[in-house]
Amino acid sequence: CKVTFKISEETAISAKKAHIVGEFNNWALFTHPMKKLKSGAFTTTLDLEKGREYQFRYLLDNKNWENDASADGFKPTPFGDSKNSVIAL
Repeated sequence: CKVTFKISEETAISAKKAHIVGEFNNWALFTHPMKKLKSGAFTTTLDLEKGREYQFRYLLDNKNWENDASADGFKPTPFGDSKNSVIAL
């Protein structure tokens, strides 16, 4: 199933680069770079297996973690107060 992920220009906060990191890539930080649009937003499309749920986050400029405001849900991480975005296919 092709899934398009997008970080809005407001969330991107003038980031120079972004990556999507999640269960679908074993949380590898730099496996899936996102394309920066002229507006300042970022986007990427991934092939993911239907009938599954995936946790993920966006990594901006290799240091700032952001969630997807339009995610299907959120789950706590094992690292304290933060939560991961969830997409259900």
